[in-house]
Amino acid sequence: MSPKLRTLLVLAVPILLADCATKRIALAELEPHTPHDVLGEVLRFTLTFNQGAAMGLSLGSYSRWVFTVVAFVAIGVLLVLLRHADTRDPWRVRALVLIVAGAIGNLVDRLRWDGGVVDFIDVGVGGWRFWTFNVADSAVTIGAILLALVLWFEKPAPERSA
Repeated sequence: MSPKLRTLLVLAVPILLADCATKRIALAELEPHTPHDVLGEVLRFTLTFNQGAAMGLSLGSYSRWVFTVVAFVAIGVLLVLLRHADTRDPWRVRALVLIVAGAIGNLVDRLRWDGGVVDFIDVGVGGWRFWTFNVADSAVTIGAILLALVLWFEKPAPERSA
């Protein structure tokens, strides 16, 4: 098994399973828009349904299908980048796998029903709340930050060949 495939299986499968399981629990146990304190008001579980994209981006009645197509295209591009990623650059591979896993997790919600992506992790203090998110969103965010760091610290091409 190639190192990239191993990374894909070791990272993506648990993320997808955790995302599906936590969304299922949230749907079964939480009432929509009713906060449940986990760590005081800092961390709450509040069930919401995001029919748009990140940070409330919406295209109205077209949101579900436009964002579904965008997700398929993004996953395809990411998989091509993963295929061409150098196995000697494991952090780049891990970052891409995290982003792919998160994108697939939210795509599953868009495909399975028209209610929107299930979000339930609610972080903030008092009246200041971050966007409500889920495990898949966390994977995308961590992967994107990791990829940004990998690219930031990447040596220019002439230095790599020397």
